[in-house]
Amino acid sequence: MKVLFLSKKKDQHSQKAADYLSQLGWKVVPFFGSWGEDLPSTAKDWEGELIISYLSRWVLPDSLLSKAKVGAINFHPAPPEYPGIGCINFALYNNEGTFGVTCHHMLGKVDAGKIIKVKRFPIHERDTIKSLLERTYDYQLSLFYDVMDQFYTDQTFPESKEEWSREAYTRKEFNELFKISLNMDEEETNKRIRATSFHEFQPWIEFHGKKFYYKSE
Repeated sequence: MKVLFLSKKKDQHSQKAADYLSQLGWKVVPFFGSWGEDLPSTAKDWEGELIISYLSRWVLPDSLLSKAKVGAINFHPAPPEYPGIGCINFALYNNEGTFGVTCHHMLGKVDAGKIIKVKRFPIHERDTIKSLLERTYDYQLSLFYDVMDQFYTDQTFPESKEEWSREAYTRKEFNELFKISLNMDEEETNKRIRATSFHEFQPWIEFHGKKFYYKSE
């Protein structure tokens, strides 16, 4: 089984997933990338049976997807209610009680292919981006093992009855979530802080043409 594995650079869960595929005896060609990097030309030239996108930073062209003789699947770190970018952020902003991870077949359009399997778990009242992200990555690796174990055993993928519930969140919508305005009340301001404050990424307010960024205590 020739597998093209596309994933996130410097991420322990991604490395565990790649190592597991090799342990199954498959010929794995891995590429690990960061946001903004181009898909390597050697990846575009790949031909084989299976493409696996796992926390990948690349949107794959149809010309590459069509080279996978068995299929192309993606592991998305969010449930079907949250396709696209910034899923954890929007879930926290919407004060969701549950979250999840999704495996689905890939199309040229982001997060639109038929869903293979979903795994859900609770969001706690004191969850932050950091805590929810860490737990999401743990559950996604568990989902990965479930899906790949079944495929290894009987050469089939699970079939879920769940469907994507909306169009994918866009970069524009994600960036707008960071914006705080003077007419927002305290509740709205706190919701945006919880949903966007993470390391160097912080919500901001514009005043007299200048941006001022939130600094956590």
